[in-house]
Amino acid sequence: MNNFKAKVTKIESLENLNIVQFRFGSSDLLSMMSLELDNIKEGMDVVLSVKATHIGIAKDFQGLISFSNFIKSEILKINKGKLLSDITLKHEDTIFTSIITTNSVNRMDLKEGEIVSAVFKASELAIKEVIR
Repeated sequence: MNNFKAKVTKIESLENLNIVQFRFGSSDLLSMMSLELDNIKEGMDVVLSVKATHIGIAKDFQGLISFSNFIKSEILKINKGKLLSDITLKHEDTIFTSIITTNSVNRMDLKEGEIVSAVFKASELAIKEVIR
């Protein structure tokens, strides 16, 4: 599981549906969709989590996509397996992992040191804990 320290910047609610925005890093915004949001307020510091298998990689991406979260990152390491590959990424001081198919790594010709975007849907992000 990947963890990101962030600050809650905005909460929009309609009945039991919540869209929460977070400041991550020096200027990046992340979004989360949640049906349960107990005791979370704007301004709180939190730890967010997302599974490595839920993070996709975009290289040289242009155009529009419905994924809410894009984190520009450097590829630190690629561990290729027969079917799946572990991609270690770094954004500012945060290191995290994406697991994608080895076919995708080869098709995209991913290399260590390249800058890519880690992408994931708002529904894949969760609040792991509130930092007090």
